[in-house]
Amino acid sequence: MGGNRFIGVHLTQMLLEKGHNVVLFNRGNRSAPLKHVKTIIGDRTNIAQLREKLSTENFDVIFDNSGRKLTDTKPLTMIFKNRLRQFIYMSSAGVYLNSDQMPYMEGDAIDPKSRHFGKYETEIYLMDKKFPYTSIRPTYIYGPGNYNDLEAWFFDRIIRDRPILIPGDGLQFTQLVHVKDLAGAMCQVLDNPQAVGQIYNVSGDRFITFDGLARSCAVAAGKSPDSIRIIHYDPKQFNSIKGKAFPLRVQHFFAGVNKAMKDLKWKPLYDLITGLEDSFENDYLAFGRDKADIDFSIDEEILQSLHLA
Repeated sequence: MGGNRFIGVHLTQMLLEKGHNVVLFNRGNRSAPLKHVKTIIGDRTNIAQLREKLSTENFDVIFDNSGRKLTDTKPLTMIFKNRLRQFIYMSSAGVYLNSDQMPYMEGDAIDPKSRHFGKYETEIYLMDKKFPYTSIRPTYIYGPGNYNDLEAWFFDRIIRDRPILIPGDGLQFTQLVHVKDLAGAMCQVLDNPQAVGQIYNVSGDRFITFDGLARSCAVAAGKSPDSIRIIHYDPKQFNSIKGKAFPLRVQHFFAGVNKAMKDLKWKPLYDLITGLEDSFENDYLAFGRDKADIDFSIDEEILQSLHLA
């Protein structure tokens, strides 16, 4: 479900390399990531259309990459009841409630106000219905094809020799997972009976501070980590700014991945620097973002308020 951008592109490639037959279901707004991959065009939010398109299809496994809330996924479980070997659901580590104890573990409390709460409701539904599901909870995902401004946000400023504005003291720990490592973990779920009915955090196995991430992006872009200028500011002073001033949530945000490593016989292949280098070379530079016209108006507003413009 989905499959034609970012996670789905890398997952499709890996599944094909492993000899699997892959079918994508999406709206068809983008071309298929790889040639000779069948795509079924449809709108998953239209239940009648979903039944029309999929009721006569037979699959061993469904990867649901695009379900955001229970109403997205529930119709699939009805169509494929007792017809699937596995249902692999893309959830998020964003479901966890802020805690004094870190890292987040799979059994930790859930934040009912999280914008990802619909994913948790879907997990509970799959569990209650005893569907043969496995749920993946990644932290921040980065790498080639990322359509969220994460690493690119840092690269935009680093290559243009602009200051990097980081909220707080820059010492909050966060955690990233390279998209190919995420896709690799998803592949390891296949035909793994131990994974059925389980939830797995999937991320890199190291944590990094905001300032450390900025310096790592500089290294990946071929610059000295000491060459960048980091400016810290109090984000509460800029609540009136309309727009996203920083791409990461301003808190500690990292999860334990020991369960996935043990059960799935998986481990991340990318450390943060090599992963960022992959993204910088094969995405940021490859698609010319280094020459694009980037809007730094929010940065300028903050700098002017700090009397640093």
